[in-house]
Amino acid sequence: MTSTSAITVGNIGGPRLTLGFDRFERLDLSRHLAVHGKLHTPMLEDLVKMCEQVDLRGRGGAGFPFARKIMAVASRIRYPSADQTDLLPGEERDDRRDSEDAVVVVNGAEGEPASYKDKVLLTRAPHLVLDGAEIAATALGTRRIVVAVESEEAARSIRAAITERRMPARVVLLAERFISGQAGAVINAINGEMPVPPTRKVRAAERGVDGCPTLLSNTETFAQLAVLTSLGPDLYASAGTEDEPGTTLLTIGGTKVVEAPLGTPLRTVLDYCDVPPGPAVLVGGYHGLWLDQRKANMAVLSRKGMRTVGGTVGAGIIVPLTEGTCPLGEVTRIVSYLARDSAGQCGPCRLGLPEIVRTLNALKSGSAIPDDVRRAAGIGRGRGACTHPDGTAKFVVSALDAFAADIDLHMRGGDCGMKTFGVLPLPVPKGSEGKVAIDWGRCDGHGLCAYLLPELIQLDRYGFPQVLGTEIPSWMERDVQRAIAMCPALALRVTPA
Repeated sequence: MTSTSAITVGNIGGPRLTLGFDRFERLDLSRHLAVHGKLHTPMLEDLVKMCEQVDLRGRGGAGFPFARKIMAVASRIRYPSADQTDLLPGEERDDRRDSEDAVVVVNGAEGEPASYKDKVLLTRAPHLVLDGAEIAATALGTRRIVVAVESEEAARSIRAAITERRMPARVVLLAERFISGQAGAVINAINGEMPVPPTRKVRAAERGVDGCPTLLSNTETFAQLAVLTSLGPDLYASAGTEDEPGTTLLTIGGTKVVEAPLGTPLRTVLDYCDVPPGPAVLVGGYHGLWLDQRKANMAVLSRKGMRTVGGTVGAGIIVPLTEGTCPLGEVTRIVSYLARDSAGQCGPCRLGLPEIVRTLNALKSGSAIPDDVRRAAGIGRGRGACTHPDGTAKFVVSALDAFAADIDLHMRGGDCGMKTFGVLPLPVPKGSEGKVAIDWGRCDGHGLCAYLLPELIQLDRYGFPQVLGTEIPSWMERDVQRAIAMCPALALRVTPA
């Protein structure tokens, strides 16, 4: 993982979240107070009104209204004034928890390989993030704060800030996986359980950390809350648009982080970063959407503006595709990673995502058509344990539309004439990955492997196995070893990726 010191940070139209970054590499407590001033903690009712006035939305991708989220938690807790020790006959004790049991969770997991904005905040402005968490916790009447991160660098920074403030917060280090930031996976990890999304949806506001009402939101969201409380709604709304006030943090190309007012044209941000749009621009990350050059030139960085051109702001990730690399090859490479990095606990992930990879490889070689990929992307739509399979399918279908010309070349000749250079950011391999391979000198076409490993192997029309060719997911390692041991011809093996 790239250190945040290697990430260039800038702003368009004046800094808010990045205030002081031009003078300090990291804002410790004294610098933070000098730059942002003393912490102000409004009461719950006042805080909710401020958030509603500027329509503060989560910056983790879903864009859920923060006021509704904090009120959902407040509705599940009982404040000290609501004493139930002297209940009248026939009255029942409600199932709400005491306010001090509530938990505020800063979701600092940035599983997207192309995103660095939250790591930049955690390492360079940790006190701004903690201000937001403390504001929310105080409004809810609790002191329980958990910061979940997946970067050692971010963990060190936030622990140092917690020590400076002498606040009763704790840091939980998560695994570096694409699905680590999913709300259910974060809650499970904090609770010491398997860090994957739960198979049944459970609202954190009702039952989160330790079974208590939990307010969980993205790192930038808490930093925005701190800025809103400091500036007040009117001054906060002096940037952005009338419908969507404020600024937002963006990660451009996996190397630059920029703060820009909502409503800024996408082309303005790309020009500021000196990054050409290329054949297409990915907006919203690897669960986002592709915009061709025409749409990218029209796009405006707001929820409304992106919807107009068929895009999304998502988690603030913008990745222009470099000229000269094979677009279909790049898309296939990313989807292979997404299939490998799933939790592997539901059919749409275990079988649906590998099927998308298979059809993309076939399309790349000219032996499939786009409709084959669309059908594969539609398998299990809306039935996954989390949004991972649906987000991946959305990314793929968007690519089919954006790269129609390149796909047409592949369909005609099995190649577009360009190599896949791997320009879209992916995690650095840890060296332990392997691939399933077949010794064709031994294979007799028995086909048992395809029944044991349907996610990785399928039979062709002659009954011989076809290997998907992607790295073995961690959740399949036992299955692979079992298949190797059971192969009648001893033809199955694992080779280095």
